[in-house]
This record gives sequence, structure tokens and C-alpha cells, in this order.
Amino acid sequence: MVARIVLLALCSLATMLAKTPAYAQAGAEKVIKLIVPFGPGGGTDILGRIIAPKLAERLGQPVVVENRPGAGGSIGARFTAQSAPDGLTVMIGSISEIGINPSVNPKVGYDVWRDFSAVTPLASSPMILVAHPSVPVKTVKELIALAQARPGHINYGSAGGGSGAHMAAELFRYLAKVDLTHIPYKGVGPAVADLVGGQVQLVFTTLPSAVSFVKGGQLKAIAMASTQRAPALPEVPTFVESGLPAYVMEYWYGFFVPIATPKEMQTRLEATAREVLRLPDVLASFDKTGLVPMSGTPQEFATFVKNDMERWAAVVKSAGIKVE
Repeated sequence: MVARIVLLALCSLATMLAKTPAYAQAGAEKVIKLIVPFGPGGGTDILGRIIAPKLAERLGQPVVVENRPGAGGSIGARFTAQSAPDGLTVMIGSISEIGINPSVNPKVGYDVWRDFSAVTPLASSPMILVAHPSVPVKTVKELIALAQARPGHINYGSAGGGSGAHMAAELFRYLAKVDLTHIPYKGVGPAVADLVGGQVQLVFTTLPSAVSFVKGGQLKAIAMASTQRAPALPEVPTFVESGLPAYVMEYWYGFFVPIATPKEMQTRLEATAREVLRLPDVLASFDKTGLVPMSGTPQEFATFVKNDMERWAAVVKSAGIKVE
């Protein structure tokens, strides 16, 4: 009788384990590190803090945002690539350390397709050029005229060499034929903070990291690097409207994990992310910050990333962009 009870208990336990999600099998008490390869306050960080608690609710274990800034995102990417493929390290990768940095810095210390699996796209945001109120310009044409009259005297902060913010500025410099001075930071959040404080004059950044400062009057929005005006700041013109039709740059984000992470864990993470991106409160937060949800299968996302890497490699080569 006792043997039968034990057998039934074991069978019941086996059934429960079989129905438990892959992440929970890895240990529900273990923390999932959501790697943000930039400092607090930037678009990647803002996105991570919107979705982390929602992921935790659905995966049944803690999800903690971990900032690992530096070198245009490559330090955090290197950390992720070298982490154990146990499903407990997930990076919010972006156009910076995935799409651009490998093209401008051959010493990034990782290979995108050797070291990572592209799990799912998350969101995108147009780049925006913001200035300190003391800069005596209101339009792109006025900025170009000022920069041409004073070569090298206008400076801009970025999230570091090879970051999306750096490339946005370099692309503008190339198309507008102006000379700007680059001041790199360990993330666009610190760069925007110094811009608000008047330590730098310009920052090319993602909409989420700037929208509250623009609405609060602490920063002046010059133009948006999108084909259409952004609903979050409808009064801000695009670069296309402002006379630079070739200047369009959408900043994208997605989940990446170490290449050997089990497929069932990747599939579970993808499905959970899709659920989170449909939640009304998440979408409301996206609307406020200027984020736009993205969709697509892992294969479609990988193709998108490869195409973007090729596009930026061509831009970097033609513009002669290098990391200092």
C-alpha cells in the first residue's frame, strides 16, 4: 500500500514537472538578468524597466535589469556572450552594439552570429536631435549654418564610440558637411543629463530618453530622424522636412541570448515577450515614451538584423566613420 502511494506520488510529480515551463525547470528561485549595455536613463534602460516586471509575472521568477555600460554597448554585449547559456542572461540588444559597433570597431570582442541567438524584436524608436536651450538655433538649417560658421566649436554627447547616438551624429555631420566635436559617455542617459545641465550642446538620442525633457522645456527639439512626425512630439519636424531627405534612422531593440541557450528556453522567452508587448499598460507606456512595438519570428528578426548590419557597414565605409 505504501509502495503504491509512493508510486502514485512520483507519477504525479513527474506529470507536474512535464507541464512546468522551461524557465521554471531551470529554477524558479533563480534571477534572470536583463542586461542593458548602457547606463540608466537611456532608451534601452527605459524599455527594460517597462517590460521586466511583466516578464517576471509570466515567467514565474525574478527579472532584474542589470546595467553594464561602456564602449558603445560592447561591454554589456561581451558580458552576455561570455555568460552561461542557461537562460538566466538575456540582453536587450540594439542597433548600437549589434547593428553598428562591429562595423566601426573590429576589437569589440564578440561576433554577432557566432556568439548570440536573436530571440525576438521588441520595439523601435526614431532618433531625435535635442539641444540645450542656450544653443542659438531652432531649426536644422540654422544649426548647419552655425556649425559651418564655427567649425569644431559645436559639440555633442553620445552613448560612446560606435553607439547609435554616435553614428546618428556622424551621419548628420557627413550629410550636412559640418564639423562637430564628439564627447563620448557610458550611455545616452548621462549624456542627456549633462545636456540638461549645459555641459554639452547637442545630443542625438532615442525619443524615450529625451521626450520628458522636451515636454518640460529643459531641452529644445530640433528634428526627428524618421519619415513621419512622432505622435509623442507631433510639433517636432523630421530631418526630411528640414532639408536632409537622406537622414532617416530608426533605433531598434530586441532580445539576444548566448548562442548555446536551449531552444525551448528561447521559444518560451519569445512567446512571453509577445504577450507582454500586447498588454494595454505596456502599450500606454510605449506611447508616452515614443516606443513602437515590433513583431516578427526569430528568423525574420535575424534577417532584419543582418540587413541592418550590412546597411550600416556600407554607411560607415562611405562616410569614413571611425571610433576614436
